[in-house]
Amino acid sequence: MSVGIFDSGLGGLTVLKQIVKLLPQYAYVYFGDNAHAPYGDRSEDRIYEFTKSGVEFLFRQGCVLVILACNTATAVALRRLQQEWLPAAYPDRRILGIILPVVETVVTMKVKRPKRIGVIGSRATIQSNVYFKEIGKRDSSLLPALFQKSCPLLVPFIEEGMHKSIPAAMILKHYLRPLKQKQISVLILGCTHYPMMKKKIQSVIGKSVAVIDPGIIVARSLKQYLARHPEIDSRLERYQHADEYSANVSFFTTDIAEKIKASIARFWGRKTDVRRVSL
Repeated sequence: MSVGIFDSGLGGLTVLKQIVKLLPQYAYVYFGDNAHAPYGDRSEDRIYEFTKSGVEFLFRQGCVLVILACNTATAVALRRLQQEWLPAAYPDRRILGIILPVVETVVTMKVKRPKRIGVIGSRATIQSNVYFKEIGKRDSSLLPALFQKSCPLLVPFIEEGMHKSIPAAMILKHYLRPLKQKQISVLILGCTHYPMMKKKIQSVIGKSVAVIDPGIIVARSLKQYLARHPEIDSRLERYQHADEYSANVSFFTTDIAEKIKASIARFWGRKTDVRRVSL
């Protein structure tokens, strides 16, 4: 049995990379629904159906646990999948998202300046208000100092390998300007693509702002989850001498164009075999 990582495209590879770095002993299956990406401008029903199909594919590959490494899928589809579909279809499997670990980290973290939180993400993630809702459940006093900004043009630049270009830098500055004006002290990268631009984001937003990389947090959260749930952990395959470079990882996508292959290599950090599937 394996751990599955689902994303609408390539951004989830930044999460997978951090998970494999921390927990190389497990087997992993990555599935990117590149044929339907990006999800950010899709309807909620379409996002739900695409996400359910992707998760079901991973279950059929032998994944006992699937992580939605996509803020949009997590915000729109996770709760419905957990409450309506999973108990009836796969009661012995689990689906986790990436938003709650980030929220819990931000709510409890200490910062030198007053905690003023910025969130950047896709239109669907921002419009869902999921960060407002989840942060509010844990500490409503933070809500007056929580500010969001959708950044729809960043993902295309990142996936085209143009995230280090001058136009990408100009657009990033445009997106981050209102958050800088709010004098935020914490910035949540509410899209798994954005860690590819983390250095530039840190440079633009300022060194004093804590930039939250979801991949690092999700990896730590998964380790804690497996420690709390031995009934899941015991079902996972283990490889005693694996490291982040020799870990057992399989890659699938719904679009295998040469551009996708090149992008996967860029996100993952090295070339790898990728298989195409149809849903």
